[in-house]
Amino acid sequence: MLTFSASIDSYYGSKRKGKNIMSEFDSRARDWDNEQRHLDRSQAIASELLKAIPVKADMRALEYGAGTGLLSFLLKDNFSEITMMDSSREMVNVTQEKIQAASASNLKALFIDLEKEDFKGEFDIIYNQMTMHHVGNIDLIIGKFHSMLSKGGYLAIADLCKEDGSFHVDKKVPHNGFDMQELSSMLKKHGFNNIAHRQCYILKKAVASGELKDFPVFMMTATR
Repeated sequence: MLTFSASIDSYYGSKRKGKNIMSEFDSRARDWDNEQRHLDRSQAIASELLKAIPVKADMRALEYGAGTGLLSFLLKDNFSEITMMDSSREMVNVTQEKIQAASASNLKALFIDLEKEDFKGEFDIIYNQMTMHHVGNIDLIIGKFHSMLSKGGYLAIADLCKEDGSFHVDKKVPHNGFDMQELSSMLKKHGFNNIAHRQCYILKKAVASGELKDFPVFMMTATR
């Protein structure tokens, strides 16, 4: 039985009492790219994505939860166009400024909350990194991914493997990483095929005790 929704009620209860997660991302947007760990992770995930998926130059791509677009800027020469979607207004503002500064005509930043709004568009690949554990309704979003992909299109999810909750020391999130079997079952339920996964990175982060702990990151790929 899938357990993705088990922590959602407690998460939204704490969210109403505490700081909104999007407000936090808004406040961090201007300094996000200054943290080397964000770039290191994005470079590793970009490399793994290009190994796992037969990318073609005429592909239309969507990055869901793109933040400041670090991953998509690394991949921009591999796709004909990339839409970078995020629900943090300030992250999108930073991304738009970066697009203009780089004169990257094949990149577009889009402010939308896909959990609350629909988006009409068709893509050959949808990818994201470290986004899905912040998503309350995984079932809804994966269903939308499937409907937004062209036939034979690719999905690539990079996120935390199941962990004990110590990754987010100071806040609650909907999911403390993901179990591979459960996530695979969710993708199958929505009609995805050729599901595969691999470890693609190790995040090192200090936990509440001060200990530096390893958090494995997976990449799961599938086709529509």
